[in-house]
Amino acid sequence: MLDHLGIHAADVDAAQRWYLAVLGPIGLREVMRIDTPGGPVVGLGSEGNPFFWLSPVLPGEGAAREDHIAFAAGSRAEVDAVHRAALDAGAEVLHAPREWPEYHPGYYAVFLRDLDGHNVEAVTHR
Repeated sequence: MLDHLGIHAADVDAAQRWYLAVLGPIGLREVMRIDTPGGPVVGLGSEGNPFFWLSPVLPGEGAAREDHIAFAAGSRAEVDAVHRAALDAGAEVLHAPREWPEYHPGYYAVFLRDLDGHNVEAVTHR
């Protein structure tokens, strides 16, 4: 069972704005912010539960690298809303919303590229 996930961002505040703009339609909100000497660490989530963390890339750590993150949507309409929000935010759409039967029947998802090159998915299994 996944409790939480953290990724690095070159600009945490810009990443936070991107994630909230694009995934706000499925309820993602800023839940917690911790100021550190290296920059802010931001916990995003819902219902007071920070499950997705953005941390700064610290000097000497190198560039951020691609990760794949899938966020649960409650319906196809929510996946479509994420797609529209991504387009409005100017996000790169890797794959427009569609069913992916090679995963399993009913797997409906959109795939996006975030500001740091991460592959971000919004998916429903309904």
